[in-house]
Amino acid sequence: MIDPGAKVLAGKTAVITGAGKNIGQRIAEHLAAVGANIVVNGRFDQAAVDETAAMLEQTYGIQALPFLADVTDRAAVDAMVEATMEKFGRIDIAVSNAAHRKQTPFLDMPFDEWKGVISVALDGAFNVCQSCAKHMVANGEGGAIVTLSGISNRVGTLNRIHVNAAKAGLEGFTRGLAREMAPHGINVNAVAPGMIDTTRGASAGARPGMNDRGIPLNRMGTVDEIAGMVRLLCTPEGAYTTGQTIHINGGVYLT
Repeated sequence: MIDPGAKVLAGKTAVITGAGKNIGQRIAEHLAAVGANIVVNGRFDQAAVDETAAMLEQTYGIQALPFLADVTDRAAVDAMVEATMEKFGRIDIAVSNAAHRKQTPFLDMPFDEWKGVISVALDGAFNVCQSCAKHMVANGEGGAIVTLSGISNRVGTLNRIHVNAAKAGLEGFTRGLAREMAPHGINVNAVAPGMIDTTRGASAGARPGMNDRGIPLNRMGTVDEIAGMVRLLCTPEGAYTTGQTIHINGGVYLT
């Protein structure tokens, strides 16, 4: 359990994509710990989102809504947002965390694989952020949007041309959206994890070795180190930070 601390997000609602496990789940916990109600989104694993939602309610005393929706399907995203408004009456935070990672050399990469990775990262962010932001703007009380980038596009990760391109595009999307949302009091930032100790999907390929990465801090990061930064950006303490890509990678990439 995360130390609840002050309930600075009490009465607020956060929509978090890819929240059934790993980083997304821990982000949900960090925001729930400070009082936010949570929409736990997943793509196909109903059990995972149900279990996460139940855990959040039991552990942190908030309300949670588990909802399956493919972020590349605008109708499904809009249905999720409508269900959120029906249950909570407001949306204050959107975290675009859903991602699809594959490991394939460029010369062997099918176009469908390229499109699939790009679509989840970019089309998904567009769909989720636009659908949520319309209600955040209408509410008139500001809010926060966070996208999850990564280190791949900064270091040119091998066999991940599609991931590199998707995350580079996502950071540009984030900067542009920050400018457009600023008049409405909505801050928009990207958090870019480096090598994080999570359960790695089979399609992501083998995890690079520590020596391959050359991490100055000589360890992997934790999900709490990512989720804690997202929480900061979504609370009043982070409200003056916008348009930034915040790198959390143990020093392997220095801005």
